[in-house]
Amino acid sequence: MAGTGDNARAEVDRSDAGYWAPGDHILWRYRGNGPRSPGGAHSPVHICRPVTVVQDTDELLAAWMAPGTECIRPVLADGTSVHAEPLATRYTAPRTVARSTWFGRGVLKLARPGEPWSVWLFWDRGWSFRNWYVNLEEPRTRWAGGVDSEDHFLDIAVHPDRSWRWLDEDEFAQAQRVGLMDRDTARRVREAGRAAVGVINTWGAPFRDGWENWRPDPRWQVPALPDDWDRTPSHMPS
Repeated sequence: MAGTGDNARAEVDRSDAGYWAPGDHILWRYRGNGPRSPGGAHSPVHICRPVTVVQDTDELLAAWMAPGTECIRPVLADGTSVHAEPLATRYTAPRTVARSTWFGRGVLKLARPGEPWSVWLFWDRGWSFRNWYVNLEEPRTRWAGGVDSEDHFLDIAVHPDRSWRWLDEDEFAQAQRVGLMDRDTARRVREAGRAAVGVINTWGAPFRDGWENWRPDPRWQVPALPDDWDRTPSHMPS
């Protein structure tokens, strides 16, 4: 499973020609939530994380977000954290985006094509495995420079003893109250969550696959955040 790519590569445009190679740099992005514009366009990107490809096949895209990665994240208009805002106004208060540095231990992201969630792995100091995190989201759209999705608020924590629990149910409910998610979408998200729980309960892929023992290639460098991190390729579906 471990990547065997060259030393740090520039971000590449490979998806039209095939799969990305281990060591390639791509962008893992999320668009803002809410109804599409009258022209049918998606909301602008508000989360962008440069990552290094670990594996890219018909079955799985695995990507590593290294400590120290410069990312784009949403913030309130005055620059403070979104989570500093009370839940009642968290999704209606004016927002912008800001550059920030990922100070965590690093995150391994695993996504199966067409699946409405991705699975993230977290470690503590000394590579002590902490937990899996199921991020419920729109199935990812591949484009030449990476993948795009839309976060669906509701998440699941999965612990090493295989126990699990729902996360962010309050934010999931609030997003519906303020119109960021309609009833049909919320129903689909709940169904996706229950499907993910089914995979957890049977200890299916990727939980059974030993990714908690994976380590990044020490030759990899931290990918840079490009100036055009929010670009919309002309060939990308609207």
